[in-house]
Amino acid sequence: MKNKDHVEQENKAQTEEQLVEETPKDAGMLSEETENTQEEKGAKLEAEVADLKDKYLRLYSDFENFRKRTAKERLDLIQTASEGVLKDLIPVVDDFERAFKASEKEEDAAKIREGNLLIFHKLVRILESKGLKVMEDLTGKPFDAETQEAITQIPAPSEEMKGMVIDVVEKGYTLGDKVVRYAKVVTGA
Repeated sequence: MKNKDHVEQENKAQTEEQLVEETPKDAGMLSEETENTQEEKGAKLEAEVADLKDKYLRLYSDFENFRKRTAKERLDLIQTASEGVLKDLIPVVDDFERAFKASEKEEDAAKIREGNLLIFHKLVRILESKGLKVMEDLTGKPFDAETQEAITQIPAPSEEMKGMVIDVVEKGYTLGDKVVRYAKVVTGA
């Protein structure tokens, strides 16, 4: 048994010697090199972080400028949106002014009425060209709360007129699919 223990101790001693021989003599230099590479990596990471922060700040300021510019453009658009319609309506105002001057001297009411009808039709054509449409043929049709406003109910003249539009007090208008003004109607009860 002593031999076995002795052999084991010799084996341990040999392996320790081998480990000492295999360990480089400049192990201290290796640890300095790893420190230097870690410092370099840290410096690279810091530079990358600084670069990303710079890019972020530039992107953020570009977005802020874009937001401010679009808000200003939106305000300008809202303020001048009706410019085209108003330019088209100015000749109608001129026609009314001429009609007022002409009606002061004119004695024939039929001519004044005819002139006013011409101006009215011109105004309607301009509004229609801009997309404004009149809700027509509502009398005798079912009441529609989406496009009409019932101002009163009267007893229906017949059974089939119950819930139907009896009379239109004010015409309704749509601009495209959107109701601009609801038609004011009288319904049958």
